[in-house]
Amino acid sequence: MRRADRLFLIINALRGRRTALQARQLAEMLGVSLRTVYRDVADLQLSGVPIEGEAGVGYMLRKGSDIPPLMFTAEELESLVVGTRFVRAFAGEKLAAGAQAALLKIEAVLPPELRERSSRTRIYAPIWRDAHSTAFAERIDQLHAAIEAQHVLRLLYKDEAGRASEREVEPLCLAFWGGKWTLGTWCRLRKDFRNFRPDRIDQMEKTGEIFQSAPDRDLNSYMQAMRGYYSGLE
Repeated sequence: MRRADRLFLIINALRGRRTALQARQLAEMLGVSLRTVYRDVADLQLSGVPIEGEAGVGYMLRKGSDIPPLMFTAEELESLVVGTRFVRAFAGEKLAAGAQAALLKIEAVLPPELRERSSRTRIYAPIWRDAHSTAFAERIDQLHAAIEAQHVLRLLYKDEAGRASEREVEPLCLAFWGGKWTLGTWCRLRKDFRNFRPDRIDQMEKTGEIFQSAPDRDLNSYMQAMRGYYSGLE
C-alpha cells in the first residue's frame, strides 16, 4: 500500500469517532507495524491534521474538525462489497488489489452502522489461488495492460476443437461471462472482430506495434457487432 493511501485511511478511520482508536487497531487494519502507525500519525499531526491523542492512549480527531462521511444506502454499500468480492475472485491481481483498496477507503468513512452492515453481507465469491488460477490472473493483467497501451498482440491459439492457429490481434476489451473470460479483438487474419478465450491462448507476445483506433474497428464498432450477433441468435 502506498504511504499516501495509508495516510488517507488513517484520517478517515478517525472520522466520526466518539472514542479514541487504538494504534494497534490501526496497525491491524493497514497491515503495518505499530511503529509505522506512530510515525504516520506524528507526520499527520505535524502537517496540521487535527489528530489528538498519543501512543498507548489512542487517537481521535479534534471535536468540531470532522467532515460528513460518504453517504450510501445499505443496498448501495452491499453492491459495492459484492462487486469487490467478484473482482477479487475473478479479475487479475492488479484489479483485485485496486478493488480491495477502494473498498477500504469507502468503509473508512462510513458511519458505524453501515460499516457493520458491510461486514454482514452474505454474498461471496470464494478465492481459490492455486498455481493455475494465479497464472490465469497474471494473464488477465497482461491482456488488460495490452488493451490500455493498445499493443498489437501475436497469439498462438487453440479453438474448441483443439485446432491451433497464429493470430495478430488488436485487443479492444475483456468480458466476463459468469465463469469464462473472453478477449474482444480486431483480428488481422480474418479482418473482422473475433473473441478469444484467454484460457486457450498457448502463447502471447507483443509485436512492438501500437495500433490506432479506426472508426470501423474500434471498441464502439465491436460492441455494435456483438449486439447484432447476439440479437440474431434470439
